[in-house]
Formats: sequence, structure tokens, C-alpha cells
Amino acid sequence: MTKPITVDGALLRSMPLPEPGDGGGKEERGRVLVVGGSRELPGAVLLAGTAALRAGAGKLQIGAPASLGIPLGLAVPEAMAAGLAENESGSLAVEAAERIVELGNKCRAVLIGPGLDEDDDTERLTRAVLEGLDGPPIVLDAASMMRIASCREALARQAGRLLITPHTGEMAGILDIDKEEIEADPAATALRAARDLGIIVVLKGSCSFIATPDGQRWSCSHGNVGLATSGSGDTLAGFMTGLLGRGAEPVQAALWSVFLHGEAGNRLARSVGPLGYLARELLREIPGIMADLRHDGTGERP
Repeated sequence: MTKPITVDGALLRSMPLPEPGDGGGKEERGRVLVVGGSRELPGAVLLAGTAALRAGAGKLQIGAPASLGIPLGLAVPEAMAAGLAENESGSLAVEAAERIVELGNKCRAVLIGPGLDEDDDTERLTRAVLEGLDGPPIVLDAASMMRIASCREALARQAGRLLITPHTGEMAGILDIDKEEIEADPAATALRAARDLGIIVVLKGSCSFIATPDGQRWSCSHGNVGLATSGSGDTLAGFMTGLLGRGAEPVQAALWSVFLHGEAGNRLARSVGPLGYLARELLREIPGIMADLRHDGTGERP
């Protein structure tokens, strides 16, 4: 089997992101829906939603448990915050699925998962949303992707427009295999999951591997150890969703977001230090990186 293609600035320049016209408004840049949050992790959906805007999405809607709706609306004044049905633990109840589908079908991209509890309600909610959404690309992150192997009909319905973003531990849970097996050959594992589940897989790590069901594979080691910090994965999922909202194809959004995330970490390592920068600090780096990539195709600064 051939080696995965390396994701770098030159590759991304060969697949430029959609750019709005000079007179383009918010709708041209895309409306996105970011669903997540819980009593214990209210900030995850905030990070992911803000990341989607930083990646260039035109309009942001956040769907979160009802008790978080007003606080999130105040914390992210750029967003429409919808308070959704909440369960006793403070995460989303399965009854929220109908409203998520209603909102999501009017959007260009949907992200589900940041901050949700890993429980039966999240599994049932994710299944119902996958069965109800009709058209927009979908990113599943965190708890929303952990039991997707049990809903293959819903996955098949979203074939070609569904992405997941697991780290090694999450991938072990998704495939029900040992973590050590994944670490021995992460590229092969990403491909196995993509083919088995029929979805695009972004397996996160010090070197991330991206795979599609038809056997395409890429690798990206752009980044540094400082990216292994709380909330970092939420920002990556948000970047991906924002790029999808702008009109990027699913694979294109996956490759661009992994590189942008890594380069944001590299820039913060230089300006702040290799350890100790925060996930929320990644967000402000993204517009400049995208501008630099348009200019010279590398995204890197001396």
C-alpha cells in the first residue's frame, strides 16, 4: 500500500478554499449549526462555535441544553443560541433531535458533540439527527461518535458527507479494539474505520491521519505537543465545520482544518512558548494563517 500523502501548504494551495465575492453577504459564507454542551462542559460548544466563525463561516447557530442557552448567547454575541431539551444530568435529551434537524436542514454544515455527555441520550440523539438531516455535511466529535457503529443505516444515509474526529482512545472505543493496536499502525486504523463505517475519518495525534472509504489517505504532522491541551479538539472540529459552511468539500475541509490547527499551534509555540498556550488562543491565529496560505501557499512565517 502506498504511503499517505503529506498535508502541507503546497497541497492546500492546489485545493484553494471557496472565497466569497466582493459583494457577498453572510449567507454566501454559510450558516452553520454547532450542537453540544453540558452542565460540566459548557465551554466546549463555545470553543467549537467560535472556531467555526474564525474559519470564515458567515452565520453561527449554537444548540445547547436549555440552561446554557442564555449564557452562551451572551458569551458569543455573534451567535443565535437555541436552548434545547435538557436531561437530568444537564446534557441534551433525545427530544432535542427534532429541533436540531429543523435547524440543521437550513444550514450548510452541522457539528454535533463538543461537551455532550457520553450516555444513552447522546447515542439516541445522534442516531435521530443522522436519520433526519437531509443534505448538510456533518461533523461528529467527542461523545456523539462513540457509538456510531451501532447505527450503520443512519451512517449509510449520510455517506460522503459525514466526518468523525477521534483521538486514539476514542478510536479504540469506536472500533472496540485495544489502543495499542491503533498506536502500532494509526494510518491503517484510520483507513479501516473509514471503510468499515463508510465515513471520512480524521484520526488525531502527533501525526494525524485522514482516510476515506474509497482508500484515499493523508498524513499531517504539522504542529507540536502544546496542542495536546483541553479544548484543542473542540477547536479543530469547529474549524472543520466553518470551512464546510464556506462551501469546502468534506475532504478539503478535513485537510485544511488539520493543517490550520497545527500551524496555529506552531505560531503560539513561538509567541507564547511550546507549552501553556490555551485552546481558545488558537482561534485568533486562523484568519492570518488562511491569508498567508492564499499569499504564498505555505502558511508558515519565519
